[in-house]
This record gives sequence, structure tokens and C-alpha cells, in this order.
Amino acid sequence: MSAVNTLIYPVADLDAAKKVFTTLLGAQPHTDQPYYVGYNVGGQEIALDPNGHRKGLTGGTPYWSVDDLEATLASLVEAGATVAQKATDVGGGRTVAVLADTDGNMIGLMQG
Repeated sequence: MSAVNTLIYPVADLDAAKKVFTTLLGAQPHTDQPYYVGYNVGGQEIALDPNGHRKGLTGGTPYWSVDDLEATLASLVEAGATVAQKATDVGGGRTVAVLADTDGNMIGLMQG
């Protein structure tokens, strides 16, 4: 497993959040779509997801890159985590899933 390389924030008002994060990060987004706004600052991906709350995200969620999403998901569930978002193909050969740890903290997994 590698380090966290993506942090996704669920947002209710994408335009308002984009203004705040563009100012905070001092950068323009590399992707600016109605379904996702993404920034890359120093190799760290920071993204805004207007559908994140509907997907079960409760706040900023770190995503860990993994080689085998299904195996990692199963081992974390066995360890006590619960699935908040089942493995989902998000396009471009990437699959993501989100779990909650035993305190409700979000853990994102990303493969591809």
C-alpha cells in the first residue's frame, strides 16, 4: 500500500467550494466538471465531489492507492471496518470504495 495521494471533499455547493479551494490552494483546478473538480498541488490530489454526501462521505476522505481493492476491502471489513460505498468503477480504469473505521472515520481505497 502506498501513501495517501488523494483527498476528496463532499460539497453541497460546488461553485462556492471551488472559490474557497482555489484561494486556499493558490491554484486553478486541472479538472473542472459539474461532477468533479480536481486540483494537483505538489503531487497531492485534492478534489471536490458534489455527489459525495449522497455516496456516504461525511467529510474530507483520504484515498489510499492499493494493488488489490477487493482483497484490501475484505481484510478491512474482517478487521472491523464497514462499507460506506461499495467498489465502484469511476472511469479511466479506476475503481474506488469507501469504508468507515470503528469510530466512523472515512477510509477511501483506490485502484488503478
